[in-house]
Amino acid sequence: MRTRTKALVLVPLVAVLAGCATPGPQDALVEARRLAPQGGELTLATDEAARRERESAVARALAEPLDAQGAWRVALLNSPALQALIAQSWAAQATVVQSGRLPNPRLALERLTRGDETEIGRVLSFGLLELLALPWRAGQAERAAEAARLQLAADVLRVGAQVRQQWVRAVAAQQLAQYHEQVRDAAQASAELARRMQAVGNYSRLQRDREQAFYADATAQLARARQAAVAEREALVRLLGLSPQQASSLRLPDRLPDLPGEPRPAQQVADAAKRERVDLRLAQRRLAAADAQRTLARWTSLTDIELGVVRNSETHQPTQRGFELELTLPLFDAGQARRAGASAEAIAALNQVHQVQIEATSTLRERYAAYRTAYDLARHFRDEVVPLRQRIVDEMLLRYNGMLGSVFELLAESRTHIGSVIGAIEAQRDFWLADAALDAAILGVPAEGASLLTQAPAAGGASPAGH
Repeated sequence: MRTRTKALVLVPLVAVLAGCATPGPQDALVEARRLAPQGGELTLATDEAARRERESAVARALAEPLDAQGAWRVALLNSPALQALIAQSWAAQATVVQSGRLPNPRLALERLTRGDETEIGRVLSFGLLELLALPWRAGQAERAAEAARLQLAADVLRVGAQVRQQWVRAVAAQQLAQYHEQVRDAAQASAELARRMQAVGNYSRLQRDREQAFYADATAQLARARQAAVAEREALVRLLGLSPQQASSLRLPDRLPDLPGEPRPAQQVADAAKRERVDLRLAQRRLAAADAQRTLARWTSLTDIELGVVRNSETHQPTQRGFELELTLPLFDAGQARRAGASAEAIAALNQVHQVQIEATSTLRERYAAYRTAYDLARHFRDEVVPLRQRIVDEMLLRYNGMLGSVFELLAESRTHIGSVIGAIEAQRDFWLADAALDAAILGVPAEGASLLTQAPAAGGASPAGH
C-alpha cells in the first residue's frame, strides 16, 4: 500500500517537472516584434480566414502609393518567405523545448501461468538520471529557444533591410526613367531643329549629326533606364510576395524622400548599436546554451540509470512490491567523445562571440563613414552642382535672348545640366541605401552597403555630342 502511494505521488510529480509550455506561433514572434523598428503586424497566418484578412489588408495598403514603411508593412503581411521563416522558427523552438522534457515513463506488464497458478508482473520505470538532470536540461532548452527567437528576429530584420533598400532602388530607377524620358523628348526636339536648320543652310551636316547622335544616345539611355526600372520594381514585388493582381496595383512615389536636415551624430549611432545589436545577443545566447550543454554532458555522458517500481501478484501468494535499478555500464563507451564534442562547441561559441564583437565595431565604423560620405555627396549635388549648372543654363538663356549666344550653345549647356541632375538622383539614392545599411549595422543584421567607391555620378555631366 505504501509503494502504491509513492507511485501515485511520483508520477504526477514527474509530470509537473516535465510540463514545460509548448511554444505557439505567437511565442516565436516575441523578439521579432519587439525589435522590428518600422512597426507593422508580424503574424503567422495559420488558416484560410487569416489569409483572407491578410489579403484585404494588403489591398488597402496598395490603394495608395507605397512608401518605405508601407512596403515593410506589406512584406510583413504578405511575404511567403517571411511566413516560411516564422513557421520554421516555430518548428525549431518546438524541437528545442521538446529536448528539455523528460522521456515518458515505461510500463511493462507480464502475465505467466503454471497450472492453475497465475503470476502477474508490473514494472513502471523511468530515467532517474534524466530526472535528476532535468533542471539543467530545462535551462539548456530555454537558452536554445531564446536563441531561436533571436535568430528569427535577425532574419525578419534582415528581410526588412532588404525591403527598404529595394524600395529605394525601385523608386530611384523609376525617377531616373522618368527623367530620361524628358531628356529623350528634349533631344528629339533638338535633332528636329538641327534638321530644319541644315535644310535652310544655317547649320552644317556635322552639327546636325551631332544633335542626331545625342538623340540616338538619349533614346538608348531611356531604354536602359526603363529596363532598370522594371527590374528593380520586379525585385521589390518578389520581396513583398505580391501576386500578379497585387503587383498590377503597386504604385511607387514619383521621387525619393528629401535628405534629412542634419546627419545622425556618430555618438548617437554608437549608443543605439550598444543597445540593439541582435547578432551579439544571439552569439551570447548560443554561448550560454553551449556552456549548459557542456555541463549536461558531464552528467549524462558516462552512464544512464533507470528506476522502476515493481508490483508482482501471484495466485495464493502475497503481493510482491519493490523497485529495480538498471544501470548502463560504461565499458565500451565512457562518453569521452560526447564530452569532447560539447567542450568544442562551447569553445567555438566563445570565439564566435569575440568575432561578432570585432565585426560589429568594424562594420559600424565602415557603415557610418559610408553614410556620412553619401550624405555629403548628396547634399553637394543638391546645394552646389545642380544649382551651379542651372545658373549656367539660365545665363546661356539670357545670352541667347540677347543674341549673344546660339541655340546650340544653349542646348549644349542643357545637356551638361542633365548629367548633374542624374548625378543628384543617384547620389540621393546612394544616401538612402547607406542610411538603410547603417540601420542594419546598428541592429546587427547583414545588408548591402551603398557602392560609393564604384559609382561616380557625373558632376560635370555627360556631353554625348562632344560640345
